[in-house]
Formats: sequence, structure tokens, C-alpha cells
Amino acid sequence: MAEIDYEVEYNNRARVPESPALIAGWARDAAAYRTQCPQRAMSYGPGARNRIDFFAGDTQGPIVVFIHGGYWQALDGSSFSHCARGLNSHGISVAIPTYDLCPDVTVGDIIEQMRAATQALAKLGQRLVIAGHSAGGHLAACMLATHWPSIDAALPQDLVMAAYAISGLFDLVPLVGTSVNGALRLDDASAKAASPLFRSPPKGASLDAVVGGRESAEYFRQSRTIVEQWGCAGVATQFGVVADANHFTAIAPLAEPASPMVARLSQLARG
Repeated sequence: MAEIDYEVEYNNRARVPESPALIAGWARDAAAYRTQCPQRAMSYGPGARNRIDFFAGDTQGPIVVFIHGGYWQALDGSSFSHCARGLNSHGISVAIPTYDLCPDVTVGDIIEQMRAATQALAKLGQRLVIAGHSAGGHLAACMLATHWPSIDAALPQDLVMAAYAISGLFDLVPLVGTSVNGALRLDDASAKAASPLFRSPPKGASLDAVVGGRESAEYFRQSRTIVEQWGCAGVATQFGVVADANHFTAIAPLAEPASPMVARLSQLARG
């Protein structure tokens, strides 16, 4: 059996030569959406990047939190404002947090920041569903696997009962020997500690893991593995494929009100 070339499998920018144009398109579409639907700025911590862009739907309706990707070392929430369009059209609020980036912080630090952002949003008193793309898919799964009462005894364990990961990473160990790890500085032990695949999810929770149809075999394996393992542990899991999508276009359906992705997230958000 041939050895897996993890550099080839996980270097998405090399796999998709048009990725710079696609990323520039995100920023352009996000800026346009902000002019149509001004956001409310929230803070969840003292840092300049500890912010949340909140796009309101129904006042008392559910909230979908969308955590951006960038391999924990690039981008911020402002490039993804347009990802709120589809859900907003159905009256569902969308919160898009930004976080500090590696190598200034560790992946573990980013997990803690997303827990702080989730706690800040919980104070709004509305149902939370956590979605995310790529590194954000990893962070969404981490939020689902968090034992919230151990962080704050006043928090219910079902604070987050559904996650939707698009092109997520759930086992970080394969990244250790790749160029991606230059900024992350993970070793095998810290990579495993930061991997939601090796955590115990709450029974009765829900996880959807979807990948673009043109993504690498490793991205398919990552999502299929967590769906299988967490499903055996009592989580309601679903695996899905975004047809004809690469790693960067897999999130495009979030901006389309009639897309199956928006329909599924709406279903999860409405409970």
C-alpha cells in the first residue's frame, strides 16, 4: 500500500490554483452583503480580533455560529459576511466570530477563544448551532465536544447540541509533518490533544460533516471517520458531499437561500 503524501493531501491552495481569486471573491461578496445587511459588532474578549459580527434574523429565533477557516493562521470573519445571506433569508441570525492566529497563539488557544465566543453568544438566550469551514469545521466539532459545565457550572451541557462542519479537520496528527504546521507548531501529542476525534461528544447531539466532491481523499477520510466514530458513541451523524465543489467553493451554498445546505442548517437551528 502506497504511503500517503500528506503534503499533497492537505495543501489546499496548491490543489486549487484559482484559490487566490476565490478568496478575493469572498472578501468582495462579504463587503457587498454588509452594505445590504449591516451587522452588530460584539466582543467576547479584550483582543482586537476577539470580535463577533452578528447578522440578525428574527429577534427571538435561533443563532447559527459560522467559524471561518484558514488553517488557524489566516483570514478573519469579515471575509465571510455573505455566508449569512442564506440563513438570514429564513429569519435565522448568524454570528461570525474572528480569532487570533497562529503562530501568535496556539490551536489550543483558538479553541478556548471559540469557547469564550460561544459563551458570549449564549447570553443572548437563543438556541445555538455551530457551523464552520475547514479549520472552522474543526472548531465547530470542538464546541460540540466541550463539557460546558466544567467551564462554568451555570452552563448546561446541551448549550451546543448541533454542529455542521464543512471540509472539517478532526484529527490534526497528519498535519504535523506538512508545511501547514510551520505556523501551528504542533507535535504528535499536542495535535492529538487538539483533535475533536479523540474527545467524547455528548450523546443525543448532532453532527453533520460534509466535504466538497473534488476534495482530497484525506478530507473525505476525516469526515467519514468522525461520522462513524461519533455515530457509534451516540451522536446523530450525517455525512454529505457538496457536488462538484473544491475546498474553497464548498461554502458557496451558504449564500444561497434555496440550497440544501441552508435547508439542513435551518432544520438544525429550528430544533
